[in-house]
Amino acid sequence: MQITSLKRKFDALQRRHGDPALRAIYGAGCVSRPDVCFVFMNPTGRNVAASPRWKGLHAPWIGTKHAWNLFTKLGLFDAVLNERIQTTPPEAWTPAFAGEVYRHVAARRLYITNLAKCTQADARHQRDDVFRAYLPSLHEEIAAVNPRAIVAFGNQVNSVMLGRPVNVSQCRKTSVPFAASGKTFGVHPVCYPVGQGMRNMGKAIEDVRWIMRKTCLEEAGF
Repeated sequence: MQITSLKRKFDALQRRHGDPALRAIYGAGCVSRPDVCFVFMNPTGRNVAASPRWKGLHAPWIGTKHAWNLFTKLGLFDAVLNERIQTTPPEAWTPAFAGEVYRHVAARRLYITNLAKCTQADARHQRDDVFRAYLPSLHEEIAAVNPRAIVAFGNQVNSVMLGRPVNVSQCRKTSVPFAASGKTFGVHPVCYPVGQGMRNMGKAIEDVRWIMRKTCLEEAGF
């Protein structure tokens, strides 16, 4: 469920840019041609898998709730499993439960990652130069996963990935070419829907549904 060959690079970048008391968080899910690769910003210490004491999968959003609500509202995640997530306190997550969640993510043909894998104790934004330090490894990650579509959340993530200023609210429901390790993918900029971006949840759901429909039609040759 993860690109294990990149973990050493992500660990080195964690030591350089992350909280020294926390672990890096790697992308996870379907690693062979997923329908969608979701790219968020960077993990925080709220993810229980960032603890050095955690023995399970080091993957996005473990022990948190809002992102799983987003995927469920999109129809991409099982509502019963999400109800268990919503009623499970962070400290009650176990490696077995995290594995169950991400096996379901993989079965739904989704891949979830962050542009920067360096975990911070709080939710402050990373500087652009920190995000840019992760671009070479993100290129490798995306090329290896080979998604049908990429959804990148937020102005900063899209600006760094695409190498130019991006205002997501002005380019909704668009696809921008993104070159990674000799392959070209379509990146779809979407408003950031969790944390301080919760007010954008409705827009994000509308746009991701449009992206899913568009991708399915293109794959079918229409």
